[in-house]
Amino acid sequence: MRPDDPFDDPVTARAVIAADGTLVRWNEGARLLLGHSAEEVVGRPAADLLAAGAAPPPPPSGTRWNGTLALRHQNGGTVTVWVLAHRVRREDGGTGDWLAVTPLGSGKSDPAEDPLLRAAMYQSPCATAVFDRDLRLRGVNDAMAALLGLPAHQLRGLRPTELGGRPRYFELERHMSQVLRSGRGHDMQTRARACGAGRTQAWLARIAPLTDDGGRVTGVCVTAHDFTEQYSSRARLQLVNEASIRIGTTLDVTRTAQELAEVCVPALADFVSVDMLEQNDPGADATDPPTLPVALRRVAHRSHDPGGFESIADPDEVIVYPATAPQADSLIAGHSVVASVPSGDLNPWLAADETRARQVRELGVHSILSVPLQARGTTLGVAVFTRFRHPEPFTHDDVLLAEEVTARAAVCIDNARRYSRERETTRTLRRSLLPRGLPRTAAVDSAYRYLPAARSGVGGDWFDVIPLSGMRVAIVVGDVAGHGIQASATMSRLRTAVRTLADIDLAPDELLTHVDDLVLHLAHESAGDGDGGRGEAADGGRGEVGATCLYAVYDPVSRRCTLARAGHPPPVLVPPDGPARVLDLPSGPPLGLGGLPFESVELELSEGTLLAFYTDGLTEGPAGAPETGRPTLTDALSNAASGSLDEACDRVLNTLLGPGSRTEDAALLLTRTRGLPSSQVATWDIPADPALVSPVRKQVLDQLDVWSLTETSFTAELVVSELVTNAIRYGAPPIRLRLICDAATATLICEVSDTSHTAPHLRRAKTWDEGGRGLLLVAQLTQRWGSRHTTEGKTIWAELGPLEQEEP
Repeated sequence: MRPDDPFDDPVTARAVIAADGTLVRWNEGARLLLGHSAEEVVGRPAADLLAAGAAPPPPPSGTRWNGTLALRHQNGGTVTVWVLAHRVRREDGGTGDWLAVTPLGSGKSDPAEDPLLRAAMYQSPCATAVFDRDLRLRGVNDAMAALLGLPAHQLRGLRPTELGGRPRYFELERHMSQVLRSGRGHDMQTRARACGAGRTQAWLARIAPLTDDGGRVTGVCVTAHDFTEQYSSRARLQLVNEASIRIGTTLDVTRTAQELAEVCVPALADFVSVDMLEQNDPGADATDPPTLPVALRRVAHRSHDPGGFESIADPDEVIVYPATAPQADSLIAGHSVVASVPSGDLNPWLAADETRARQVRELGVHSILSVPLQARGTTLGVAVFTRFRHPEPFTHDDVLLAEEVTARAAVCIDNARRYSRERETTRTLRRSLLPRGLPRTAAVDSAYRYLPAARSGVGGDWFDVIPLSGMRVAIVVGDVAGHGIQASATMSRLRTAVRTLADIDLAPDELLTHVDDLVLHLAHESAGDGDGGRGEAADGGRGEVGATCLYAVYDPVSRRCTLARAGHPPPVLVPPDGPARVLDLPSGPPLGLGGLPFESVELELSEGTLLAFYTDGLTEGPAGAPETGRPTLTDALSNAASGSLDEACDRVLNTLLGPGSRTEDAALLLTRTRGLPSSQVATWDIPADPALVSPVRKQVLDQLDVWSLTETSFTAELVVSELVTNAIRYGAPPIRLRLICDAATATLICEVSDTSHTAPHLRRAKTWDEGGRGLLLVAQLTQRWGSRHTTEGKTIWAELGPLEQEEP
């Protein structure tokens, strides 16, 4: 019994009977009715109180029982009473006890004899009950008696808590007490299965005070209103609103499908599964209708009873459904299908699947609703809603609600599927565009790490190490704004342009100027996509292609490095014998602004100097300020000058990024400089006299003998003779010849420089021409050749190799 239930009062006879039939409580009203004291009956079987020959009551079914019983009085007589019994909660939380309530007296109440009851009956338009100040029932109309399922004339004198043992009766009595005290009405909502109703209904109990002519509260009138439709409509709207908020929070197909199942359990069904169609080509949309039998892959499911229905199929398991299954039926038909166990709709399917049939029987499944997942004209799969705890079958409104929620989820799943497809396409494209490995050069050792964004998709970060003439090397890192295929395509065009311009040996500032022009052209093309090619955006401005770049050229012979940047973060320099520091370089404008100059800076680097190039995704802080991560980057690189570059890359990434997800791409390129020994370089100043070419050839042969390259003497002598002769004939003094030997790669480089800015070009001489065959001969005999402009003039170079060296 609850503390607020007045058990000991003489108005109504009450007794509490345990689940085993033993009397455990007996109040004063029961003693007055039958004469037995509590000491005489408590602890004895309740059946001992039955009169001789009286039939015992049938076992209670459900939560309430009422009927007439013949009970034995203490003096030996028989008392026939009407008994209302309902199950109550024990103090330990169990529900095994029964409270038997026996109203004293009988007979119908005449509304004409009771002014309070008569007033209530006239004022109430629906099911009405009237209680006095002691919260005892004075009378009910026929509508309320039908709602309670009890005879009206037997209810007089009962309290609300004596009408039933469910919590709603205790809550009703508590609110009625508040109305008596305050004199203000109160509305209470509850759900209950009305007597004779086939489904649970929602009720609104309106509790109003009743007053006499003097305004004093003399009782309470309770009217019940059925608002099941309004309640169901509000619940459906709430579910749709919750679905719009909770479904589609990520661009992951599996997570989106799981969100659909979680939203609908238990609000709409007790078990929800989401199965996706198997596709031969994951990147294509399914245009043909599915064929029988249908193969579906379980993506997500959710059960009101974990471990029950979920054991039929595991996530990512492929299930083949025959034509008799609701899943296949709805997919082939293209609309929702409702099947119920009582009607036999599932018998053909369950007959062929004993495991599923056994679980359907054990759980008490009675209704299944199968809804196709369709978005943008494509059928993606099917969502199946199953009920076994919900007592009602699926109604037409339930089908409409399931279709509404499923349609929203299908669009989100399709978005996630398309995003995943585009992301994978972009990654594949990007893998084909970025270098698969960095070239091994005599100028630098290098290592890199590239991490795409975890959520935003692949971006436009790129890097490269480009071998140049004269054993020099170009190092480039850049970043294109945005994510996806467009950013990757723009990155590819810029990377190709940089490699092309680097191949003609442009200075860093000149190269960035040309790349800036290219970005301007790309911006005009982007703006002209929607205006018929006029090259202007819809708002009259230019399209935008945001990009940054840093370009550096390192010469291992002079150990000098020239750098220029276009809005890109400056590199970090770690000398062999000093702390790491961020280089102070002129920032330069980002690519695509046009008309603004770029400045270059030349540095002399010691051998073993470490240069760290990176994109802002590596150092960008939560507020988007790249400065927040640069001190951390320099600290992480402080001890990396002499260690492994790969280990340094991993240490930097672990320090700056950690295990969390990234919103931007992050690229890191580490290079350690090398120096070419002076013994591998030979330089001569050449007089502008063709007659002195012969002594120069002799000096070259002597140097090749020192380098043990006499096997190449003929080819090297011929190339030197042609280049030096051309410089004397067409160039301007001073003229300089330089030979570079790379023993590691077995390469010999011949360079001839002069102060003329006129670049040579290869041409094919006619049969009767006396000249014009020199450069053609050089091109045939060397691995590659070319020219580059310098601040003093130009340099013609030719590369011979790989060569076989003689044994010393």
